[in-house]
Parts: sequence; C-alpha cells; structure tokens
Amino acid sequence: MKAKSHPWLVVGFLVLVALSRWPGLLPPSFSVVYALVFCAGVYFPAAMAWWLPLGTLVVTDAALNFYYQARGYDVWTWSVLKYQLVNYAGYAVILGLGRRLKPQSKFVTLLSGGVLGALLFYLITNTASWLLNPFQNPEYTKTLSGWLIALVKGTNGWPQTWEFFRNTLLSGGLFTGLFVGAMKLSGAESPAEKEAGVRAKESEEEPQAEEAGA
Repeated sequence: MKAKSHPWLVVGFLVLVALSRWPGLLPPSFSVVYALVFCAGVYFPAAMAWWLPLGTLVVTDAALNFYYQARGYDVWTWSVLKYQLVNYAGYAVILGLGRRLKPQSKFVTLLSGGVLGALLFYLITNTASWLLNPFQNPEYTKTLSGWLIALVKGTNGWPQTWEFFRNTLLSGGLFTGLFVGAMKLSGAESPAEKEAGVRAKESEEEPQAEEAGA
C-alpha cells in the first residue's frame, strides 16, 4: 500500500513527526522519527519518500533551533549546523534502507530493517559528534579512545551515550513494529500490489522449472 492511495498516511506522518519532536515529550534519543523515516522509504512513492520526511525534518529542526535560541543556546553557528547536516545524511541512509524493501516484505524483515536503520543512524551521528565536536567537548580527543567515549560514555554532566544507544534501538524497533504491524493488519497490499507480487514470484519460479526440466 503506497501513500498516494492513502492520504491519511501523509497526514499521519506529518502529525507524528511534529508531535514526537516536541522538547521533553519523549526521553532523549527515544524517537518516532527513525521508524517513520524508514517506513516512508518502504511505503511512500519514490519522490515523496525523499522530500516529505526530509522536508518535514528541516522545518521542525528550524522550529527547534528558534526554540532553543530563545532559551539562550547558540544553535545557529556553522559547527552546529554542520552537525545537523550529518543528521540528514543519517536519515538518508535510513531512507535508502527502506527503499530496498517492499510493503510485501515479511514483518520480521521490515522490523529488522527499522532496527538496523536506527543503529546506523546512531553510529553515523555519534561518530560525527566525535569528529566535528561542535560543542568543544574535551573528552572527544581525535583518538580511538575518544571515539569509543563518544559511542559509549559521552561527556561529563550528561547521560552516558550508551543510554541514548539503548533508547535509539528500543524506539526504532518499537515504532517500526507498531507502524508495520498496523499496515499489515489494515491490508498493506492493494490488489495491484498483490498481483505484482504473485507475478514476481512466478517469474522467479520459471527459471527453476526450466532447469529442472533440463
């Protein structure tokens, strides 16, 4: 089932992303966004799969920047914006992963894809935090130990990054499972998609039958 045949998918996507990014609503790194970006890649048509989630994230990031600026944080510096660009690279990786799968894929396959996407996002963004160090954290030395600190411990005065890692994987798995499960239960495959899936299966079986006959 593609978004173009179900407009509620688009509306629901926009609402969920906007609400889930409200400051303090969810624990740090426990986000709906990983799963929704991944599922956008699976269920949205090619062009929409890219511009809708990334465009929504740009708009909500700008709103969040103004929110934190009003509270005294210097969030419009080039170092911070450059780190945010890396976040979009991480989201693009999740999207690309989703594009490699289909709505007809097994539940476990889609669930695993959502978890893998969240894991890759964590590795990409925390490695970027170590390399770019936008807030000049002294712990992030340009050594192997500095990189491991960025991945596991983090900076003093903040929760340890392994907690963010836990929240990233849990939320990626939970929300992907909920979203994919809802799609499966609501009849994710339209008749045309079911027919296409049957044809694809038959085309895969034909060479095997020819080989057996040979």
